[in-house]
Amino acid sequence: MKNMFLRTRTTGIKAGFPASHFLCPSKIGGRAKRRGYVLTVFRFDFSPFGRRPLVPFSVFRFILLFSVLTLASCVDEVQFENTPEGNMEALWKIIDEHYCFLDYKAETIGLDWNEVHARYRGKLNKKMTSTQLQEVLCNMLGELQDGHVNLYTAADVGRYWAWKEDYPSNLNEEIREAYLGKDYRIAAGLYYRILDDNVGYIVYHSFSSGIGEGNIAEVLHHLRLCSGLIIDVRGNGGGQLDYAQRLASHFTNERILTGYRSYKTGTGHSDFSELSPEYLEPSTTIRWQKPAIVLTNRGCYSATNTFVRDMLCCPNVRTLGDRTGGGGGMPFSSELPNGWLVRFSACPQYDKHKQHIEFGIPPTIPCELKAEDVAKGKDTLIEAARKLLRE
Repeated sequence: MKNMFLRTRTTGIKAGFPASHFLCPSKIGGRAKRRGYVLTVFRFDFSPFGRRPLVPFSVFRFILLFSVLTLASCVDEVQFENTPEGNMEALWKIIDEHYCFLDYKAETIGLDWNEVHARYRGKLNKKMTSTQLQEVLCNMLGELQDGHVNLYTAADVGRYWAWKEDYPSNLNEEIREAYLGKDYRIAAGLYYRILDDNVGYIVYHSFSSGIGEGNIAEVLHHLRLCSGLIIDVRGNGGGQLDYAQRLASHFTNERILTGYRSYKTGTGHSDFSELSPEYLEPSTTIRWQKPAIVLTNRGCYSATNTFVRDMLCCPNVRTLGDRTGGGGGMPFSSELPNGWLVRFSACPQYDKHKQHIEFGIPPTIPCELKAEDVAKGKDTLIEAARKLLRE
């Protein structure tokens, strides 16, 4: 099992140019694609209509032989067939070589990835349908207990449901809209207003919605007389990390260490680079100097997760709500022989204490949305944050 390779495809001779282009894709996992692959290119310029070649024939013959040998070495690595067993083996191998948290999962949940392989291989048969295969492969990935691992098929997206189902949503969109009212202001992706107790309130639905320094400066200037600030990122599934860091930079007066990141350097479970520190630079425009509270829930993923990490390193900032959804915002994707795509986080990210944040960041102040408050049209988290900021 350990010696098997993921399937690759070799791009052969370009039509109309005999032996003019040989492309040998490097092994990454799944099929060879032009994007994301290092391609070794051997190019020859043939003279049309029998003219003399542009390179001596002896040189050409040597290069051609070298190219064919190189091409053959790529072909030798092609292994997995488009069968239930081939697709299962390919998927298991992709996770085994590229998933970053197998050691961590072994420590925290007792995962034995080799045992998983043996158990799920026994669930296969040659006559199973695509639907049956999808169920087996998704259940195998479910052993990772990771909400950031997805299997994309033509019919569905496999995901680990318990990642969110084990947590309350802690968000009622209609009630949140009622707090914004009808006279709220919009600056790019930021929706904001001053609540009636002089607390500033900002909702940022997605870091895919761009914000510039000018937008943030105008918002903070408008809220400058408020006693404190609530930033509501509940349900923000992420987006551009630049926007997350740009907003966070307005809450520190100095360059601060916010965490670390490492990168996979090999196929072994422990093959990682040294931890690389990550810093947050202060904005050169308006910087908030008063208390601020960030509202979080399990729907805070990817760039939002990093935003929460960075904000927790800023002075006068607390978080309130629930554990975030985690994720580091750098996905890895690979394709199975049948064309299905598996996707997961590409590198571990840590907080300033060198603790994983991939699986969520707990709040400074835990708080859940109460049914009795919802019945009254109140948001428990917003009301708790307002009370803290008034103290």
